[in-house]
Amino acid sequence: MAIKTSTATYAGTGLRFTVQTGSGHEIVLDNAEGNAGPRPVEMLLAGQVGCTGMDVISILQKKRVAVTRYEVSVTAEQRDGQPAIFTRADVVHLVEGPAVEEGAVRRAIELSATKYCSVAAMLSAGTVEIHHRYRIQGPDGASAIEGEVMVTGPNADPEAMGTPRLAGTAR
Repeated sequence: MAIKTSTATYAGTGLRFTVQTGSGHEIVLDNAEGNAGPRPVEMLLAGQVGCTGMDVISILQKKRVAVTRYEVSVTAEQRDGQPAIFTRADVVHLVEGPAVEEGAVRRAIELSATKYCSVAAMLSAGTVEIHHRYRIQGPDGASAIEGEVMVTGPNADPEAMGTPRLAGTAR
């Protein structure tokens, strides 16, 4: 079992904290008034796109898919009441390249969502319904191909993540 650590030290101003990660990196967290760094809840979304992005690009590289541009974005809905938890997230993978195969992109996203991305697994095990989508842009302004690979969460069993609910199916 791996142990991960982080320590937050109050910076003495407003609600600003300096966080030291176990891997030796420093992050400043703040609220809207101080605005010296991201909000803690934004870091969850940053973790989501970073984790799945690393998975998907690694898988595409192993499949020798020529990618000229790759970007992952997430838009999440947060409830109004306290605690202001996320209830839904839409993760969109934008992939550009001369001959990107839709099947390779779909499979890479599926593997990330169901097997490799620890952040997606944790969010899906909780309150978040995550929609995993893609947009593939071909060369020279060719029409984009878009689709949804699957939906994971909420309350997903991390041990059963290899058998997700497919997009458009009942719970």
